[in-house]
Amino acid sequence: MMSVKPFAELPQDPAERAAWLSRTVINTFEERIRFNAVLGIRVESLDPNGPVLGFAMRPELVGHFVHGQLHGGVIATALDSAAGLAVMLAFMERHRDSAPEQVFARLARTHTVDLRIDYLEKGLGERFAASARVLRMGERTASIQMRLENEHHTLIATGSAVFAVG
Repeated sequence: MMSVKPFAELPQDPAERAAWLSRTVINTFEERIRFNAVLGIRVESLDPNGPVLGFAMRPELVGHFVHGQLHGGVIATALDSAAGLAVMLAFMERHRDSAPEQVFARLARTHTVDLRIDYLEKGLGERFAASARVLRMGERTASIQMRLENEHHTLIATGSAVFAVG
């Protein structure tokens, strides 16, 4: 597990600080959010306009054993996690000139308020990618749209979420 540096020890060089923040965000979503780790969710892109989380199909993730398709709860979790990543990146961008300890303190209070998932196709595939886009970032809430596709770019599910923001 990654050790967390006290904020006073963060690099002062902007490039080094950005690299530290990226590592911290990746570690948060891949390791510290333990359920993501159990599902094998990995950060594939930290693009603030559309971050992507990916994961591979495994027998433990099957929901419909006859068809061998992805469990609906895994789909919902992946989309919710992608939305959370999008909110985190948008919030960090909005407050990039604020002290990191203040930003992380507010992010610690961020959570899902509403989540809607539309299951469009059977969850079949070897690899899946969940992406998200923040539609609106207010001072108290954020609205997000999400997509889950397989490796053939088949749209498996879409979602929308509202997050409380710090």
